[in-house]
Amino acid sequence: MQNKVKRGTRGLALAAILLGACSTERSLMPTPLLYQDLDPRVFFREIPAERKRPDLELLYITDRAPQKDPDAGVPYGQERSRSLAFGSTVVRMGEDLDWSELEQQSQLPQRTEKIRLQLGTTTELGRFPTEPYGVVVDGPRLRRSPGVMRQHQEMQDRFSRELARRLAQAPSGEVLVYVHGFNETFATAAYTTAELCHFLGREDVCTFFTWPASATGNPLISYTSTTESAAFAVAHLKKTLRAIGRMPGVKGIHVLAHSRGAGLTMDALSQLGVESQARGTSFFTAIPLRNVVLLSPDLDTDVAAQRIGAGVSDPDLVPDWSVHRDGQGDGFRMTTYASPRDRALLISRLLFRSYRRVGRVRPEDMPREMQDLLAKWGRFDLIVYEGKKTDAFGHSFFTSNPVVSSDLVQLIRFGKRPGHPDRPLRQVGPVTWVFDEPR
Repeated sequence: MQNKVKRGTRGLALAAILLGACSTERSLMPTPLLYQDLDPRVFFREIPAERKRPDLELLYITDRAPQKDPDAGVPYGQERSRSLAFGSTVVRMGEDLDWSELEQQSQLPQRTEKIRLQLGTTTELGRFPTEPYGVVVDGPRLRRSPGVMRQHQEMQDRFSRELARRLAQAPSGEVLVYVHGFNETFATAAYTTAELCHFLGREDVCTFFTWPASATGNPLISYTSTTESAAFAVAHLKKTLRAIGRMPGVKGIHVLAHSRGAGLTMDALSQLGVESQARGTSFFTAIPLRNVVLLSPDLDTDVAAQRIGAGVSDPDLVPDWSVHRDGQGDGFRMTTYASPRDRALLISRLLFRSYRRVGRVRPEDMPREMQDLLAKWGRFDLIVYEGKKTDAFGHSFFTSNPVVSSDLVQLIRFGKRPGHPDRPLRQVGPVTWVFDEPR
C-alpha cells in the first residue's frame, strides 16, 4: 500500500509540473522541413504585397471574459463570458525586422537570430447579446425578445462584413480556425495561430476560437474547471463554425484543434452533424469543411468513437442515415496526430483514470474493426509520431518538430493525402500511418 501511495504522489507531482508549464514567452516555431528543401518561391507564393509584413492580423472569436486587471498583459482572462465576442488582434514577429529578413529567417534550418512573438493591438469589433437571450410573453407562447434579436442580427451582420473583408484579401478564399487546449492564454493561442498561418503561406483567413481555459492557480483544480469550461464553450464554437460556413465566398474551412480543444471541437461538430441529419440536409453543404485536424487530442478513445458515430448509432434520431463517400464533402478529411511519448496527456490518465487517450495511441491500439469501419468512410487517418521529443513534454510536436509540421503543411496547404511521395508516412493499417523516419 505504501508503494502505491508513493507512486500516486509522484504522479500528482508530475501532473502539477506538466500543468504549470505554460509560458507566454514565445519564439517562432522551427522551419518546417519542406521549406528547407524546396525552392524559396514556394514558401510565399501568390501573397499580395500588402500581406508581406512581419505583423499578422488575426480574427478571434471568444467566450472569455474581458480582463479586469489593466496590468494583466492580455485583453481577455480565464473567466467565462455569457456573451460571445469577436475582434482583431495583431501578432508581431520579431523586433525591427522587415519582410525580407523575416522571409529569409523563416526558411533557415538554423536561424541566425531569434524571432520573438509579441501580442500587439487587440480590438473588440462586436459582442453578441448576453445568454440566455431574453424572451417576451406572447399570449400562450414565449418568444425571443425582438430587441435582443435586433442586437443579434446587428452583430451577425458586423461579423459577416469583417469576414468578407478578410476573404477579399485572402488568396485561398479559405478560413483557418485554430482551437487551443488547456493552460493557454489569449496570447499563447494567438501565437500558435500566427505560427500556423505564417507557415501555411499566409493564404487563408486566419482565425482562432479562444475559450476560458484555466492557466493559473492550483494546476489540478484548474484542470477540473477547464473541463467544464470546455463544455461551456461547445455551443459557442458550434455557432462560430455555423456562421463561418454560411458566409458566401468561403471556399473551405480548416479546423485545427489541440489537446483539450480537440474534445471541444468534436462535441461541436457532432452536434452540428446530428443537427444537419435531423433536418434532412447535408452537413457539408451547410459547412464546407476541408480538414478537421486533431493535434495531440486530450480525448478518451471511447468518447471519440462515440462522437464520430453519433448519427449512424442513433436510428431513432436519424432513421435514414447516410453520408456521401463521393461528391458532397469529397474533399473532407479528419486527421489525428498522436504520439505515445506525449507526457502532458498523463494528466488526463491520472485525473480521469482513462488510460486510452487519443493523443497517446499507437497504431496497434486502434481495434481492427474500428479501422475497417473508418476505412469504409474513406476520410479518416491516424498519424502516429514515435520519434524523440522536440519540446519539453512532447505535446506540441506539430509545431516543434519540423518533420511533423512539414507533413501538416502538405496536408492543409497543398492538399496531399497520406501515401503521397512528399509525405514521409508509412501505412501500417487501414487508416493508420507512422512517420517513416522519426527525427
